Amino acid sequence: MGSGADVFRLALFFLNLALRYSLPEEIRIGGLFESFDDDREMAFRYAVHKINADDSLLPNSRLKTKVERLKPQSSFHAAKSVCSLVGEGAVAIFGPNSPASSALVRSTAATLHLPHLESHSYLERGSRTPFTVSLFPKSLGTAIYELVKSKNWRSFTIIYEDAEELMKLQELMKLRNENNLKITLQQYSADFQYNKILKDIRKKGETNIVLEVPTSRIKDVLTEAQKAGMLTEYHNYLITSLDFHTLDLSAFQHSRSNISAFRIVSPESQYYGREARTWIFGRKEHSLKKEAPLTTETALLVDAVNLYAQALHNVAAVQTLSARSVSCDSPALWPYGSDLLDAIKKVRMKGLTGEIAIDKHGYRSNFSLDILELKTKGIVKVGEWDPEDGLVFSRNYSRDLSEAKDNLQNITLRVTSIVSKPYTMIKEGDYLTGNERFEGFCVDLIQEICSRLKCNYVYRLVGDDSYGKRHENGTWNGMIGEVINREVDLAIADLTITHEREEVVDFTMPFMNLGISILFKKPTKSSPKLFSFLAPFSFEVWVYMATAYLGVSLLLFVLARFSPYEWVNPHPCNPKTEYLENTFSLLNSFWFTIGSLMQQGSDIAPRATSTRTVAALWWFFTLIMISSYTANLAAFLTAERMKSPIESAEDLARQSDIPYGCVEDGSTRSFFEASKLQPYKRMYTVMQTAQPSVFTKNNQLGIERVKKGNYAFLMESTTIEFNTMRDCELTQIGGLLDSKGYGIATPPGSPYRALISSEILKLQEEGVLYVLKEKWFLSNAGKCKDEDKKTTSASELGLPNVGGVFVVLLAGLGMAAIIAVFEFIWRTKKIPRDERRMILAEMFHELQDICKCRGSSRPAPNYLTRGSTDNGFMLHSATSFNTVSSHDFLS
Repeated sequence: MGSGADVFRLALFFLNLALRYSLPEEIRIGGLFESFDDDREMAFRYAVHKINADDSLLPNSRLKTKVERLKPQSSFHAAKSVCSLVGEGAVAIFGPNSPASSALVRSTAATLHLPHLESHSYLERGSRTPFTVSLFPKSLGTAIYELVKSKNWRSFTIIYEDAEELMKLQELMKLRNENNLKITLQQYSADFQYNKILKDIRKKGETNIVLEVPTSRIKDVLTEAQKAGMLTEYHNYLITSLDFHTLDLSAFQHSRSNISAFRIVSPESQYYGREARTWIFGRKEHSLKKEAPLTTETALLVDAVNLYAQALHNVAAVQTLSARSVSCDSPALWPYGSDLLDAIKKVRMKGLTGEIAIDKHGYRSNFSLDILELKTKGIVKVGEWDPEDGLVFSRNYSRDLSEAKDNLQNITLRVTSIVSKPYTMIKEGDYLTGNERFEGFCVDLIQEICSRLKCNYVYRLVGDDSYGKRHENGTWNGMIGEVINREVDLAIADLTITHEREEVVDFTMPFMNLGISILFKKPTKSSPKLFSFLAPFSFEVWVYMATAYLGVSLLLFVLARFSPYEWVNPHPCNPKTEYLENTFSLLNSFWFTIGSLMQQGSDIAPRATSTRTVAALWWFFTLIMISSYTANLAAFLTAERMKSPIESAEDLARQSDIPYGCVEDGSTRSFFEASKLQPYKRMYTVMQTAQPSVFTKNNQLGIERVKKGNYAFLMESTTIEFNTMRDCELTQIGGLLDSKGYGIATPPGSPYRALISSEILKLQEEGVLYVLKEKWFLSNAGKCKDEDKKTTSASELGLPNVGGVFVVLLAGLGMAAIIAVFEFIWRTKKIPRDERRMILAEMFHELQDICKCRGSSRPAPNYLTRGSTDNGFMLHSATSFNTVSSHDFLS
């Protein structure tokens, strides 16, 4: 252990010996400061004093400071001061802060090959000056750009004083083209001061502000913002100054606004704390009574001096630097400038502003920025940014929610809604006041949410009775307009989440899912037709059946006459007969086929193979037709059908007799207006050009118009469900045209959005949302539901269902009676005149015999007993006309 320490001491001795002869005893460095820059000059001298007191850095050399004070914005005086420093042997220049003076110093340092170190922000213009090294983070503009982008601002306003300082926000302007953000610039002037600027911003409804103002002005701007009512929870401020942490902002800690900034120094570090204490003690020693913290540019200047000293130390280890000066009047260059500049770029050290490393272009690299926010407990670090990893937030999500919940308990939420059953309804009664005047699904929902969050709320109705629609000038009306203008904190109703609305307000997660459907007046039940028993078959089928009946009957008659097997002996006991008989006469053929069709049969049967084939095929045909008729008849007679002229949105789009519309300023109209589908585009064109207008002010007016008839109303399915359950005149047509949800609208950037979304999710998981829907949608809804079930089930048949069958029976009976009268007349005409009476008398005589009911036999008339051929014919006719006994027939 001892030998190692001896080796280290020996190495240190030889190093000091080498440095003793490689560096001059006195190294002069110059500092350029404005007349009001006492703090920076003191920091410059303090850093040199610390280095000279450190024997390990420059043990045998001392830094000697030479300071020149500059007149503000005087390039001539700056040039004179630089030459004065160089003439006195300064081999490095620090400062100044003025952009105009700094440009000239850069040029002079490059000409003489003298290292020039800066600690303030500067935007490089034109060609790069190779001998200038900047410790100010050039990537601050990138950090600001990424932070604004992460906040998802839709627009913001930049308040600035100096146009030169605004140049570092050039990268922020990229958002105008990348994200189509609206960026407004407001410059402070004597005529347009901060109070006027802020009032103008408030009038425009802007809530996101970037402050590019001097650090000394930040408190003044925030004070004016507080007076203008612009330090609410909906306002966001991003301060570009890196000295935000040095300000006393206790007056704004409870403002609930989001105030963010960056910081390059690390007050939490032990090194910074030690240096800050020394800095404050040094200020007292120099009789600077005004308390001032260690600012960023002051810390950067201290780091710049330490960086230069470390580079001298490294160069001296490899080569000798002689005390050789240059002059502005001489063309000679400082011979060690390039070597010292390379050494500066190779140094890696830790300073007041964190890790220090210079890239090949002379800019600082490998650094990090703290992201700060003003909380109720003061300024808090919430993340970091560095050029490689970008933004890295360290905030705890649950902690942020807890803070927002604590803030919420101290305020009263302003809630707006619109009258729409069953979401928000007005109670009856003049004695009700405040929130008690309202009831409904949304009223219970917001009450449940506020009860869980332990906050108060004031419930009121929107002024113009509108959901919200964008006007041509970009403004919004209705509930959306009130939310955008911060007139309310929440908008809760049957408010659909749409892309257009999401661009201007923030929605919570949906508390109800739904879609667009069609509300229509329920068609009246069609009364059964008299001949509804014919409905199972179409008219064409009945015609084809009648044609088949005629064709088969005629074919059977022809085949029976043609086939020899159908001609048989009428008297089988007498084989020697003089004639054959064929039972398939024309009338019998029609009788056979009609008997088969009616499933009754007849006493006539075919004998030949051909006629039997026709009969079998006819029976098969009648089997299928009668079975089909019977099966379909049951459905037609037991189901009461309700016919609607439209069955879907496509049917609605194809027709022109039934007008259709929707709420004028609602999401349904926006859906059709933005739709790319041809049927919906055509429907919107029809609705827009219809006269009179088919749009309504609200849902209730649309429902009333539907009940009047011949009008279809397009609206959300949940509202349709509520109304159809309670009004049996209404029905829903078709399915859902889209899928969306109802959400609670909050102003952009609302800190309560995440809290409310979290509570909605809990209510959904616990089943509270289902209970609320059961309460407001299904209560008092049984009447129409029972009727719907009744119409879908089979019911008993009434006379209107089968009345046509009775009509056919009565008509057939009447026709049979008329045929009987014609048969009687035809038969009477065959009786000889001398044996017959008048037709009416004969008919009256027959009716008398019928009424006597004396049996089924009577004496045969005289003309039937004659043996003539004519009598034979008449005998046959008589037996066909009147029933006689077999005994009378044989006698």
